[in-house]
Amino acid sequence: MQRGNFGSKIGIILATAGSAVGLGNVWRFPFMTGQNGGAAFIVLYIGCILLLGIPGMVSEFIIGRHAQSNAYRAYRQMGGRLWRWVGILGILTSTIILGFYAVVAGWCLQYLYASLAGQLAGDAAYVQHYFQQFSSSALKPCLWAVAFVLITHLVIVRGVQQGIERASKILMPLLLVLLLVIVVASCLLPGAVDGVRFLLLPDFSKVTHSVLLEALGQAFFSLSLGTACLCTYASYFTRRTNLLQSAAQIALIDTAIAILAGLMIFPAAFSVGVNPDSGPSLIFITLPNVFQQAFAQMPAVGYVISILFYALLVFAALTSTISMHEIGTAFFHEELHMSRRKAAWVLTTVCSVLSVFCSLSVGAVSGISLFGLSLMDFCDLLTAQAMLPAGALLTSVMIGWFASGKTVRDEFTNHGTANVALFSAWRFSVRFIVPLCILLIFLHQVGVI
Repeated sequence: MQRGNFGSKIGIILATAGSAVGLGNVWRFPFMTGQNGGAAFIVLYIGCILLLGIPGMVSEFIIGRHAQSNAYRAYRQMGGRLWRWVGILGILTSTIILGFYAVVAGWCLQYLYASLAGQLAGDAAYVQHYFQQFSSSALKPCLWAVAFVLITHLVIVRGVQQGIERASKILMPLLLVLLLVIVVASCLLPGAVDGVRFLLLPDFSKVTHSVLLEALGQAFFSLSLGTACLCTYASYFTRRTNLLQSAAQIALIDTAIAILAGLMIFPAAFSVGVNPDSGPSLIFITLPNVFQQAFAQMPAVGYVISILFYALLVFAALTSTISMHEIGTAFFHEELHMSRRKAAWVLTTVCSVLSVFCSLSVGAVSGISLFGLSLMDFCDLLTAQAMLPAGALLTSVMIGWFASGKTVRDEFTNHGTANVALFSAWRFSVRFIVPLCILLIFLHQVGVI
């Protein structure tokens, strides 16, 4: 079976960076920064990217590039038959995440439409009521969620170069341009300098062990470790791709976009006296009010900024859903010998059904629950606190202790032509530091530490 490959180095970087860049960068990173002391959190976060993120990314790259196949077969080839279940775990994890992620992505589509139609103009109570009314509807959120899965499907069925790579080359530059436009507008507001100072001048007196663990967790989730996404995309890398260099470039893009998102939100929030640490409600309740108040003297500018912001969220979400969809599609295509189109439809159907039930569980039908949680919250909890850490931990253990040392070294160094001097340090990190970091994240999430 002929497999696709990325056609260019920039395609590799943009597509893989797009898989990491998502709503977590534009929404979760700013509010986590707000809750954990601003610039000091960012410094710790960058350290955690170097400590955990890049070594973990390279591990998945090695598995995928070596096998040139879907995650199930890649883990089996690298570690043996027992390890194929880690690949299956990654495929299941990404499918579940896509199911509930599409719900929030659908909300972004609705808000983009509402911004275009001028429906978000009103006071704080109106905006909050708008979100509650929309999210509790039985039909609208479901339709938007399914629509987002279908948009993702349209990219996936076109293949690696014509679908994923081409979309990434359009979406990632657009995302960056939109982000920069809003950053400039936000930083020109009166009082914006206080927000910039909060974001860029660290106060290490605010650092606690909890802040350190939160930074570690953000670094882990931001780069999509444990989903088999990086492994799947790496299977489309050419043999000439420098894995360590690519991981560093992707981590740099991911971190830069997260910091730019902070520069977009904090100056505007500080300008109107709002602290952007309000969690999930930030992008659907708090920020519409922030933009409206901040640009009250220039309503036309506020209208445009609101549209650009929700377009930015849609693009960020789409770059992530494309990668999550591809993981399962590649598995069905290669292991069950389906055509790529049919394999994509299987995953699209499964994720659409799951997204509908997740949407209903937090809206119109509160009875759709498991263990006292809505289905959407349960899927979020299951993947974030169990499946993702387990997948990433097992990956580092396999690469560090069970995979052929020669094979791992050959892949890391491109058969002795790159990064030879750094191999031992990376191998030590994957064997000892990365598993410890993942274990700490897990224990912090479940409340043990």
